[in-house]
Amino acid sequence: MSCNHVSRRDFMSVAAAAVPALALGYRQKSTPAGRNIIFILSDDHRYDFMGFMGKPSFLQTPNMDRMAKEGAHVQNAFVTTSLCSPSRASILTGLYSHKHGVVDNQAPVPGGLQFFPQMLQQQGYETAFIGKWHMGHEHDDPRPGFDKWISFKGQGNYYNPVLNIDGERKRVEGYNPDILTYYAVDWIKQERQKPFFLYLSHKAVHGMFEPAKRHLGKYENEKIEYPSSMADTEENYRGKPRWVREQRNSWHGVDYMYHGQMDYETFYKRYCETVLGIDDSIGRLMQTLEALGIADSTLVIYMGDNGFCFGEHGLIDKRHMYEESIRVPMLAYCPEMIPAGSKVGDLVQNIDIAPTLLDAAGLAVSGDMDGRSVLPLLKGKAIPWRDAIYYEYYWERNFPQTPTMHGVRTDRYKYIHYHGIWDIDELYDLKEDPNEMNNLIFEPGQQDRIEKMNKMMYDWLERTNGMTIPLRRDRGFRAVDRKPE
Repeated sequence: MSCNHVSRRDFMSVAAAAVPALALGYRQKSTPAGRNIIFILSDDHRYDFMGFMGKPSFLQTPNMDRMAKEGAHVQNAFVTTSLCSPSRASILTGLYSHKHGVVDNQAPVPGGLQFFPQMLQQQGYETAFIGKWHMGHEHDDPRPGFDKWISFKGQGNYYNPVLNIDGERKRVEGYNPDILTYYAVDWIKQERQKPFFLYLSHKAVHGMFEPAKRHLGKYENEKIEYPSSMADTEENYRGKPRWVREQRNSWHGVDYMYHGQMDYETFYKRYCETVLGIDDSIGRLMQTLEALGIADSTLVIYMGDNGFCFGEHGLIDKRHMYEESIRVPMLAYCPEMIPAGSKVGDLVQNIDIAPTLLDAAGLAVSGDMDGRSVLPLLKGKAIPWRDAIYYEYYWERNFPQTPTMHGVRTDRYKYIHYHGIWDIDELYDLKEDPNEMNNLIFEPGQQDRIEKMNKMMYDWLERTNGMTIPLRRDRGFRAVDRKPE
């Protein structure tokens, strides 16, 4: 059965039809050498857009809900840089952006970096990468660490993508998340004597959002709740840095979003409908593991590469350090070791993925990694853990409205420090002000806290060799493009 043929039909009917055939086949073994592992990554999926989170109230994600109910929900998962390529590099290396060097979506991957799948491969794992890579510029060539490679250039297309399949390119008809899932299921079903690691990396739900045809219009008549901080009022911007309000009328602002290509409500609903394709993918993978008899022993982790704003503070997109941008969904499922219904409240980051998956495979975690294994937390163990996370984002010429920033977030307070602009920093009490409306930066009673968090930030940068602002070559810049009228 070819992928081209499958993708022309309704994907869910294909999935349902496939289960009995799988159940009649072999039972795949997880060998003593290591546990089978699946890591599913989505693009721009914010932390609270899952059905069980209740926002938006109409969104239905039964498979994500099941992972949370029967596995673990990591409630405070964050990225170190809220941007596709830097986040993906941090996932693969366990390093902060200023250490791995992939600081924007155009920066090439520096030589000498080691990705954790290479370590798994060296220790006897069979590995596969299927989906969006989006690091090292636009090429889709196979990268180190993977026995199986299926990817596409840059952002790829939602429909009828051109895929690089182990070095050979071909156009495949159908919907991107369905196609990637088909290939992932086909690879999992292959009989093998080694444990496997699958990295399924979705394009969805990156803008411009295109849901599967079976989901298009599902939420067309639903009522949207606008964030309280979206209105262009003095109250909303009192105490806010000037760049935030000025970004409203830009590519990443609600008053001129994506240069006016889509209105806000359509934008919001298409996003929700596109999320459903990711949920279907999760369900299809879980269904396959059950049919093969390895669902209880396989570790499945789902995560987003960064968050996404829908009008908070007048912004869309990500990059900045507000909650909707830096928080991501994270779910883990493995009945053999994760108690059902677990809720992990500790501060977890994308740099923790590499050490976690190495730990799950029974391998020693590299001492060079900035992250730590969250496996003990997923198992319900109380262990000493970090009391703060750190954030960095570096100004991009192509999106100049958002400045370079660094910051610190504890379980209650967030401090954001801007570099290279004449503007104010920000401090928020997230317990009393979860929507980040009341900047405490000038409050007399908060000056000691500000000084302490500023010191924490610079101590972190010094400790991790991050005191130099990365500078990258211009991409397509010409002086004539900036010629004044």
